[in-house]
Amino acid sequence: MQQVKIFKSIESELSGLEEEINSWIAKENANVLNIFGNIAPQSPSSAGMGSFSSSDILIVVLYEK
Repeated sequence: MQQVKIFKSIESELSGLEEEINSWIAKENANVLNIFGNIAPQSPSSAGMGSFSSSDILIVVLYEK
């Protein structure tokens, strides 16, 4: 049966997100069929001129159990 697992993080924590996804795949012994994602456009933060807040990252893993 095909299932999805959704991971969400922010751009500044990409290495942690990568580690989380890889650990989950290994722990679940998931048969991954596809991985796709999206990054939200950056918006200026209210903290100061010219600075940007981290963008949201969404990763979807399609797997078979």
